[in-house]
Amino acid sequence: MGLFNKNTEVKDPLAYRMCPTTMDEYVGQGHILGKGKLLRRAIEADRITSIILYGPPGTGKTALAKVIANKTNAHFEWLNAATVGLEELRKVIKTARQQKLAGGRTILFLDEIHRFNKLQQDALLPDVEEGNITLIAATVENPFFYVNSALLSRSQVFELKPLSQEDLLVVLRNALNDKERGLGNLNITFKKNSLEHIAKMSDGDARKALSALEIATLTTPPDEKGEIVITKEIAEESIQKKAVVYDKKGDQHYDTISAFIKSMRGSDPDAAIYYLAKMLYAGEDPRFIARRIVICAAEDVGLKDPMALVLATSALKAVEFVGMPEARIPLAEAVIYIANAPKGNAAYTAIEEALKDVASEETMEVPDHLKDSHYPGAKKIGHGVGYKYPHDYPEGKVEQEYLKKKKKYYKP
Repeated sequence: MGLFNKNTEVKDPLAYRMCPTTMDEYVGQGHILGKGKLLRRAIEADRITSIILYGPPGTGKTALAKVIANKTNAHFEWLNAATVGLEELRKVIKTARQQKLAGGRTILFLDEIHRFNKLQQDALLPDVEEGNITLIAATVENPFFYVNSALLSRSQVFELKPLSQEDLLVVLRNALNDKERGLGNLNITFKKNSLEHIAKMSDGDARKALSALEIATLTTPPDEKGEIVITKEIAEESIQKKAVVYDKKGDQHYDTISAFIKSMRGSDPDAAIYYLAKMLYAGEDPRFIARRIVICAAEDVGLKDPMALVLATSALKAVEFVGMPEARIPLAEAVIYIANAPKGNAAYTAIEEALKDVASEETMEVPDHLKDSHYPGAKKIGHGVGYKYPHDYPEGKVEQEYLKKKKKYYKP
């Protein structure tokens, strides 16, 4: 039976009160919970199997468990790996076995499963495999590093993504309109971009967004009309982040990334670092920034210092593997290196000119002596005949025809 309902106390935190109780109330994660998706169908049919939910804080892992708890007819147990001991876990499993013998089902939600050691995780295995419990585990850590492979093989893994700004605005507006659990009984007005600022600066975290909204409304006294007016300054204080003039889809986005690249190209590490900081602070996707750094390393530094591209691609991998906020450090390292590196665009101009020729001129045939000769009969039609193997010559170099027409693309 469901364990969570709408009868929450007003004194409870807004983020707790606004936790969804049905799939229709759940916001975000369309890639796994959209109409027709496997996980959604399993939840709606009450046929959930063991799953592991992982993703950053505030993305809806616990909220999804509460939706399942309200939907299922199974007995639902709720444990946190940070506080539960092996003895308590065994008690839950014993009860689950009894439930199964009586024809019932047990779903065990285990929050922060990454905090369980190998022995504790192993204790779950037999009962997950035998179907005594259906495990729903949640973690902010990559389960492929923190969860036993045997447990992983018995579970489906679903990754929850940070909520988009649009998703967070839906969450915030739902809280503002809900008269039972939210702030719908208050007369609240948000000045231009103040609610959007909270959504943008919450970094995809619904809990953080709702907490900031609650702080903003509860600490702002009503005016003489009884209206609570939330300004941009109040929003900044509530989320503890200053608003930066930066629109990820508008001029500020393009102007800033342009200045960022031109500062690296122009060998000004201080300006480049400033623009990097501005973009990161404003919530720009660090992967987008990393890709631009890679392009700059290849296009503007190029063969003058090939290590620039190595550092740039390493920074991109760090962003994907480590994530923010720590990834800001390898990004900064790559930016400073590229800004200080000698500049040369010979590789860029070479490929651009070659592509232009391929597109506009008659396509040159490969000379016969360069053609593949590894299949039977190739030499009979002249393929590979007369090819000079460079390593048979002094310094590993020999003059021979490589292009039908002489071209000069690479200009050091």
